[in-house]
Amino acid sequence: RAVETSKSGREISYPRKFWEIAFLCGVLNFIFVLGITYLDHAGSALFPESLLKAFTDDLRNNVYGNPHSQSISSKLTYDTIEHVRYRILQHFHTTAEDYTIIFTSGCTAALKLVAEAFPWIPEGTEQTSSRFCYLTDSHTSVVGMRGITASMNVLSVPIKPKEILLSEENRLLAEEQNCTTPHLFSYPAQSNFSGTKYPLSWIQDIKSGKLCPMKIPGKWFVLLDAASYVSSSPLDLGVHHADFIPISFYKIFGFPTGLGALLVNNRIAPLLRKTYFGGGTAAAYLAGEDFYFPKKSIAERFEDGTVSFLDIIALKHGFDVLEKLTGGMEKIKQHTFALAHYTYTVLSTLKYANGAPVVRIYSDTDFSNPDVQGPIINFNVLDENGEVIGFSQVDKMASLYNIHVRTGCFCNTGACQLHLGISNEDIQRNIQAGHVCGDDIDLVDGRPTGSVRISFGYMSSFEDAQTFLKFIIATRLSTSDTEIPFQSSVTKLTTESVPDDHPSFNNADKLSPIPHISDRELRNNSSVTKMTVNWQPPEAEAESIRAAVSETAVPTCRRGGKPITVTNIYLYPIKSCSAFEVTEWPVGNQGLLYDRNWMVVNQNGVCITQKQEPRLCLVNPSIDLKKNIMVIQAEGMDPISVSLEENTGKEAVICESKVCSHRVKTYDCGEGIAGWFSLFLGRPCRLIRQSSDMKNRSHQKNTKGLSSATNISLSLVNEAQYLLLIFSFSLSTLAPESFEEEEWAEISIGALRFQVMGPCSRCQIICIDQQSGERNKEFLQSLSASRGRKTNFGIYLMNQPLHSSFPDILSVGSQVLPVLKENTEIQPPTSSEEKCSG
Repeated sequence: RAVETSKSGREISYPRKFWEIAFLCGVLNFIFVLGITYLDHAGSALFPESLLKAFTDDLRNNVYGNPHSQSISSKLTYDTIEHVRYRILQHFHTTAEDYTIIFTSGCTAALKLVAEAFPWIPEGTEQTSSRFCYLTDSHTSVVGMRGITASMNVLSVPIKPKEILLSEENRLLAEEQNCTTPHLFSYPAQSNFSGTKYPLSWIQDIKSGKLCPMKIPGKWFVLLDAASYVSSSPLDLGVHHADFIPISFYKIFGFPTGLGALLVNNRIAPLLRKTYFGGGTAAAYLAGEDFYFPKKSIAERFEDGTVSFLDIIALKHGFDVLEKLTGGMEKIKQHTFALAHYTYTVLSTLKYANGAPVVRIYSDTDFSNPDVQGPIINFNVLDENGEVIGFSQVDKMASLYNIHVRTGCFCNTGACQLHLGISNEDIQRNIQAGHVCGDDIDLVDGRPTGSVRISFGYMSSFEDAQTFLKFIIATRLSTSDTEIPFQSSVTKLTTESVPDDHPSFNNADKLSPIPHISDRELRNNSSVTKMTVNWQPPEAEAESIRAAVSETAVPTCRRGGKPITVTNIYLYPIKSCSAFEVTEWPVGNQGLLYDRNWMVVNQNGVCITQKQEPRLCLVNPSIDLKKNIMVIQAEGMDPISVSLEENTGKEAVICESKVCSHRVKTYDCGEGIAGWFSLFLGRPCRLIRQSSDMKNRSHQKNTKGLSSATNISLSLVNEAQYLLLIFSFSLSTLAPESFEEEEWAEISIGALRFQVMGPCSRCQIICIDQQSGERNKEFLQSLSASRGRKTNFGIYLMNQPLHSSFPDILSVGSQVLPVLKENTEIQPPTSSEEKCSG
């Protein structure tokens, strides 16, 4: 306990934990200033400012040269690296007599090194052949080792977690243990999927033969994948003598990235094989003959090339700062587990009014013991009927609350299959449906392809846990639903483990009702090229339907006798800035002329959108075709113009950028306009334009039905040339039935033909008020609720070749002729009595 003297002279006692939390919050207040709730510490830790300062001060005060030399600066680097090796061994409670540190580019590279250097005995020899066994709850990088072992004619055997517990039946006889064939078993100290901590006692049990992954003569060595575990738990290698321990330092410190290590038990280190040798690994070699003599040091023998010596030096400061801020890994373990236990307890009790759970948690434990459970919670959000809401939808909503989570299968397909009940056949069907690891296809045939993961680190606070729980409650439950779990399950926890001055759920803001969404709000809330069309009902019903639309009620008719017409045309000259509305506009191979020909980039050349900078919506570009200029305006700024003529002169700065993973060639629009945007947005940025010699960026999606002779190309758009919305029905009603435009295969507008490329999955930008730049969190939530857990709204279109000599002009008032996916044109109803329930 800590003691503070008040102004009155009375001593006030506070729990020590309160001071630790307060200190961490003070050091990391920059996170709170940004309003970010970061919950992906299992993906990467955050680094404190004090770490960067200590590191940069070090670089200012010392000159570090390449360690493969004998100069003063090189010797300083070499000696500092050796000190860092000692510091790492000290952190894991071991010494250089027992373990060697081999620096790698990360945990994955360390695993690859083991697979390549392990003394495997292949099939087909007189000796018993080696086996590579791995727990199915393993990271992709562990499972990927089997590719190397297969090339060496060594069998790989996956072991399920439950199977290893039964492996005592495979105990080897004494004569079988005398066999010298080396086998390797790999398992994670902590599952990066669920946070389950597997027993470290397995290490000794397997090496002694008490546990045996499979019954085969030989000696077992153990690879302990510790990358996830060591970010929040202490690892004592003086007690648990694993043979190989790969780690990534950014999981612990957040900085530096791209640096890891392989800790190798010295009893097996001499047995490791090496084929390739790079700079620094050879004691001597001949260029003209096959002669090579390796360095004596195991570390130097396997560290090909010059190690990332400045990053290694940064590690020293990482350990210093970690110890100073937290007091050590045991305290981090207790702190992070307390947050996970609290969040799990509340999350698991949340229920809808009908008693259905709000989330389905994927866990092997009840979060009661930090020795068997890490600070990771994996789950899927459910609706009132128990159906999974896709992880992509949850991620989009979380981002509106400035909450950073992780979604997908987390590079752990084995655990994902086990917990989500995904069979091998399901995986193959998902691939055929277009789903691959890392995409946002979260549901296939209504079944989840992945989940949501939150994880805590030493920088996490009680406020982070509260913010996350409030987000789940605000987006899934009404006020009346939340009152009971809010108070019954949270109050007890807060009084037991949290200081009195911390905010609690009992004081949570009341949830405001979902606001009315008007047609105008959709037009303002979209950030893509858009054509809106209107179903016009028979005149006799027009007045009643207008009244229905004004109240956002479902119209009584969707297919009137009058034609469908284009009512609005918007283009966006500068990607993610305000729309420019026109009544007619030229159409080219890329879509509307000058649509998204420009974009704003940051100082690193990365595209800025409203997701990162909502104030972009306040920038109003307009095209003057007669004057051949684009005029850019914003409140408080003098208007500025940009020529529509492409700058092809020598002074043009050509650069390559990326838009939605596509490479595009661009050129810089100059210092004047860069200064204008930098001043308005309050951050360094520049305006760039797509270069004409790269305008034929081919469309990467399925273009079936498009003429091969047609040059299908994209500007700086993400998906397609056009987005079409039927606003009188799709927007005003947000009806749960199928939206009419999603039934179309292609459309004709005047002489122009377009193929439907599929529905548009809306992102967070539609929640940004285009008049103020403020976020409206309810918009995406309303769309998701009304569309049955989907956020599709509108359809993508691509140009088709013209079949007439009419000018390529798109005009308001033009008739729209859709063709259904069954290739049957929509016909008007035969009588005014024919209506659909809509």
